[in-house]
Amino acid sequence: MKSNKNHLSILYALILTTLLPSLAQADSLDGGNTSWILTATALVLFMTIPGLSLFYGGLVRVKNVLSILMQCFAITCAASLIWMICGYSLAFGDGGASNAWIGNLDNFMLANIMEDSLSGSIPESVFAMFQMTFAIITPALIIGAFAERIRFSAVLLFSCIWLLVVYVPITHWVWGGGWLGQMGLLDFAGGTVVHITAGIGALVAALVIGNRRGFQQHPMMPHNLTMTVCGAGMLWVGWFGFNAGSALAANGDAGMAMLVTHISAAAGSLAWMMMEWVKHGKPSVLGIVTGMVAGLGTITPASGYVGPGGALLIGFTAGIVCYFATQLVKMKFKIDDSLDVFPVHGMGGILGTLLAGFFASSELGVFSGQGYAEGVTMAGQMKVQVIGVLSTLIYTAVVTFVLLKLVDVMVGLRVDDEQETQGLDLSQHDERGYDI
Repeated sequence: MKSNKNHLSILYALILTTLLPSLAQADSLDGGNTSWILTATALVLFMTIPGLSLFYGGLVRVKNVLSILMQCFAITCAASLIWMICGYSLAFGDGGASNAWIGNLDNFMLANIMEDSLSGSIPESVFAMFQMTFAIITPALIIGAFAERIRFSAVLLFSCIWLLVVYVPITHWVWGGGWLGQMGLLDFAGGTVVHITAGIGALVAALVIGNRRGFQQHPMMPHNLTMTVCGAGMLWVGWFGFNAGSALAANGDAGMAMLVTHISAAAGSLAWMMMEWVKHGKPSVLGIVTGMVAGLGTITPASGYVGPGGALLIGFTAGIVCYFATQLVKMKFKIDDSLDVFPVHGMGGILGTLLAGFFASSELGVFSGQGYAEGVTMAGQMKVQVIGVLSTLIYTAVVTFVLLKLVDVMVGLRVDDEQETQGLDLSQHDERGYDI
């Protein structure tokens, strides 16, 4: 009998020895999650280079196409290094309970990220790189507002400082443990962090720098809509990494985020196309791809909280609201936001952040979302969403204005009239986009 007990003890020990590694890893590295976020990271970087580069590049005149491509490429490089040196640490470092405004420099130069460092169930190196791609595309979006008239040196200086003084703090507020996140703001993938900051920054930049020479006096048509459509397709596909990747796991949240992202993009495209068809008698290629971006930008903050029905309404609403916003900005207020950054991204981010609070409700029948946190009502959630929108808007506008004035003093914002007429490709880079 004693021998049998010894044998059983040995058997139990062997079983536990076999299971313990698996039990120890239950809350550690997940290969499936890691694989998905690695893929999502590549997709989001693909959105800037080549997606946004081609989308914007085709929209400008032929004499400025290289300047847009150069700006996107240079911002990608500069933002990557800033994020590595201190941006990531300031955005996601623990600022402490008494400081909900900015993180710390404990991870300066990513010094504490090793091969075995984890962020949840994925390597922290992957999380840092994933977030880096967001930090890249946000200032790159802004260049569409001052295309065809800004010095390249001013673009670089403005983008680098703006990333540190606008994007990084707001990222900490929302995603890094800051005060908006603590309030319960619903921003799954960047309605406030990316789209409102970029849109408001773009509007302020367009106002400070001023309109292009000949704005509303001479036609300034896109030089290559084929290039723009190619870029738009890349943005659409890349956006799946942007939104579904923000689940930070290969799970149902990621799957639903991908589904509602696609639905909203399709609805936004058709809504914008119909608006143009009604007004001008013909649907335009530029209109349908711009509506797609509006649908994508608007669903971004809501993508982890709403269902397919809510996404359908969000997309259609985005296409209509952002279409009218472009008309107001250019025709009524005569602001030369050259590539419609504020009407599409700014308005889309505001609209999407507000609608996230509404369609997250589980009491809307076929339009219901995932529901609120325990004890939260729709009125309470909408209040938090409004606070998130207003605080992001005001902070971004004030800091961007001050920064633009500072950059103007340091290097000058705008090229002279002769250089603008010649085009930025030659005046800033001594090259031509096409030499046929």
